[in-house]
Amino acid sequence: MQKFILIIFMVFNSISFAQEKATLFLIGDSTMADKKDPDKNPEHGWGQMLPELMSGIEIQNHAVNGRSSKSFRSEGRWEPVLKQIKKGDFVIIQFGHNDQKDQDSVRFTNPATQYRTNLERYVNEAREKGAIPILMTSIVRRNFNEKGVLIDTHGNYPLVVRMVANDLKVAFVDLQLLTEQLVISYGPEKSKDLYLHFEKGQNAYYPEGKNDDTHLSKLGAALTAEMALKHLAGLNVGLEKFITN
Repeated sequence: MQKFILIIFMVFNSISFAQEKATLFLIGDSTMADKKDPDKNPEHGWGQMLPELMSGIEIQNHAVNGRSSKSFRSEGRWEPVLKQIKKGDFVIIQFGHNDQKDQDSVRFTNPATQYRTNLERYVNEAREKGAIPILMTSIVRRNFNEKGVLIDTHGNYPLVVRMVANDLKVAFVDLQLLTEQLVISYGPEKSKDLYLHFEKGQNAYYPEGKNDDTHLSKLGAALTAEMALKHLAGLNVGLEKFITN
């Protein structure tokens, strides 16, 4: 009888331990999202690369193409994430690319008002569940002018992320800065390898060619993910123990 009780106790403890495994949730847009047909599709979100660089933590990538801080919530995509979040989890929050689309009332947010308020809500709601929120600025678009200078396209949105992170004391990774440094180091021509640039007939997935300076290639996504994790490891928020590369 004692042996049976001991076995039941051990099984219960194992189940409890499994249930307590930390989860990393990602909410954001296409630059972070998982892409279909990863073996064929040259486009990758940087969040898609994290399982190759981490272990011992569950990763749920809820980022979706075309979503803003507003539409992600209004479409009901945040609610199922929030229901799952438990104490000890992590939530990476990265919006901005689509918040700036001022011809789309479903997605556009004023950076100083709605956008800021949305970020604060995500942060506070994650904290209420006992999770650690992590704010990140948007990755840069490859936007060189004729002089070879990389020109910003995000306006005040990254600045607002920095302000919220500072005011609410949130863990923060400046992906705008990190990817800006990366793209500049590659230069106007070689940086095409970080994004989706293909001549007609060059890639079977894009038989008509592709000229996309927003979304990342597998190389660009991998380098961005590595930079993000390296910076996160230095913040000592608890994620560092799960980083393997």
